[in-house]
Amino acid sequence: MTVWSRTVVAGWLVALGAVSAVGFVVAGLLVDGQLPLFLWLLLASAALVITGAVRVTVTDRDVTVHAVVLPLVRRRIPHSRIREASARLSRPMELGGWGYRWMPGQTSVSLRAGDALWLELTSGKFFVVTVDDAGEAAELVNGYVSQAKGAQRR
Repeated sequence: MTVWSRTVVAGWLVALGAVSAVGFVVAGLLVDGQLPLFLWLLLASAALVITGAVRVTVTDRDVTVHAVVLPLVRRRIPHSRIREASARLSRPMELGGWGYRWMPGQTSVSLRAGDALWLELTSGKFFVVTVDDAGEAAELVNGYVSQAKGAQRR
């Protein structure tokens, strides 16, 4: 069994989340009567920190993308749900922006411009994650998808 894994970090996104969290905590302590607002803003800051660094892993069972800071936040896609994988250069703006994004027919984790792993799902939708060595990941995924299809035919 071959396993492929890479980590992608958008340092500016993590730093922005951390700095804004500290600012919102301080502001929440100093401004009376606005605690609910500051708690919501703190939650938004936490989301930036959590989604600013992800680990992408391809195993013989699935493709998993999980947050480095909070690994319980994950997206797991079994090979049986993947039609085909490919790699191509992608920019955050074509993927809906930076971070975890939902668009009609596509979900993406976009932390930088460059290499991206594109998974065409059996539903016709796409899951995209920007990650180094996406071509290597796509080859491995396609190999596992072919194996899974062969096993289903038997």
